[in-house]
Amino acid sequence: MTKAALAAAILLLLPSLAFGGDLRARAHAELQVVTTDDVKSEVAFGREVAAMILGKYPLYRDESLTRYVNLVARMLARNSNRPELNFTVGVLDTDMINGFSAPGGYIFVTKGAIDAMDDEAELAGVIAHEMMHVSQRHIVKELNIHGSDLSPAAGFSHMIGGAGDVVKVAFVKAMDEAVNILFERGYKKQDEIEADTLGTELIATAGYDPEALVRYFEKIKGGQEKETVTLKKLHPSFDERIGWIKQAVEKNGLGGEGHKKGVERFNGVIRKKG
Repeated sequence: MTKAALAAAILLLLPSLAFGGDLRARAHAELQVVTTDDVKSEVAFGREVAAMILGKYPLYRDESLTRYVNLVARMLARNSNRPELNFTVGVLDTDMINGFSAPGGYIFVTKGAIDAMDDEAELAGVIAHEMMHVSQRHIVKELNIHGSDLSPAAGFSHMIGGAGDVVKVAFVKAMDEAVNILFERGYKKQDEIEADTLGTELIATAGYDPEALVRYFEKIKGGQEKETVTLKKLHPSFDERIGWIKQAVEKNGLGGEGHKKGVERFNGVIRKKG
């Protein structure tokens, strides 16, 4: 299947999510001002990166599971930013434990990662982490992708309508760099801190247990190497991540009673497939 066909498959198979509502003021303040052309470039570029992800790991074909992960994402989206983006969330058919996101709103969680979860709050935590990579434009900022002709990779938003060789070469180079971030070297440490801590704030705002990622990391850090090797390769250590999440929970007063885990609903969708 061609990359264009894979990209089309994403849009056809996965429901769109409006990523709007109230955003944490701190996260919003850290975003650079973006133009309409910037957003078009981000989405067009992200669609191609998403196709590369699907070229490596196929979608897990289960309508009820896909619908469920998107419903969880929709609840998170109501409490976050980037209203100009539509998010799609897909499950990848691999036992590896990981999640991926592409600029513009394409999020993927592996079947292996979901199988290792015990409740909906943990699922929300993983999705929120990936949402924050997209929302905070980590890849976009690192690769300096925008719609202005002043960009080193100028004219991304016009790729569909045809572009010169220089632009196409720049586009391919940026694609390779984005894939390298996702599959080889990982994000910058500060980007991971931001995705974990802002993601934790997001799930707490949505009513989920703010320590869901802590519970999840504690559980999988002692798992089989073949299942978590990629996750360990691309991210800081689990102990580091657990530490800064706990600090964020305490600093922002996110703890306390009344946060939901969603065990019954999670089991109703996930465990019935076992």
